[in-house]
Amino acid sequence: MCVLIASPSQRMEAHGREIQLTYASHTRNDNSRLKRLVHRRRLVDALNLARQIPDPRNIVDFGAGDGDVCCHLADVFSNARLYCYEPAEHLRAEAVQQCAARSSISVVDTTDHLPDGCADLVFCAEVFEHLPPAETDAAFAEIRRLIGVDGHAIISVPAEIYLAGLAKGCFRFLRRRGQFDAQPGNILRASLGLRITDRPIGQIAAGLAYHFHHTGFDYRQFELRLSEAFTVTRSVGSPCRWLPLWMNSEVYFVLRPRAASTRRVAA
Repeated sequence: MCVLIASPSQRMEAHGREIQLTYASHTRNDNSRLKRLVHRRRLVDALNLARQIPDPRNIVDFGAGDGDVCCHLADVFSNARLYCYEPAEHLRAEAVQQCAARSSISVVDTTDHLPDGCADLVFCAEVFEHLPPAETDAAFAEIRRLIGVDGHAIISVPAEIYLAGLAKGCFRFLRRRGQFDAQPGNILRASLGLRITDRPIGQIAAGLAYHFHHTGFDYRQFELRLSEAFTVTRSVGSPCRWLPLWMNSEVYFVLRPRAASTRRVAA
């Protein structure tokens, strides 16, 4: 679960001191009360969707960030074995500390050692908006490999177009004007649902290509790519699931393997 807004090598000045940003400092512990509330709401909605998966025994948190969500999944599914997969070393180190007291969680730097079809649930939150096309295809292939015949995947991505794009863009403009995701032209294009093709690419860690800004990500195009790789059984917005996806700040997709039944998860 990766939502970094600065590369690990970047630092910020605070009261004249240099401090290293942690994952929690710009998610659940962000200075903005609004951002903290939105983050908590996303977590609640994600766990509610996960609870609808019948008795998963093996769970992979794919791109798990600092492991906080994995800990919550361990609380929900007390009999499950969880694999907290985070490829970025600095985030994985945070996950090791976060999950240290949970014997049911294994923090791993790769999923290569996990058998094909081993996962009843693959959970992937706030990852794909950061991945360039080649990395997206590789992640799809690995998630397909991991999901069992009767397994599910839950993938969440941000809504960054129309009303959500306008609201988020204005919020970012007030916080860090001048950056790519706070430029008026990009905010306008996002609010109109227009394509943004010049998203900057950096590295979150050595060899790991990464879009640090959400602006330019379009969940509509992402859903089309998802439907080519998986059976999409449900899509739902957060925080108001009864509203259209474009009026929410987050979009969740519940997936099954292509060959699996297309029955929908109960609302």
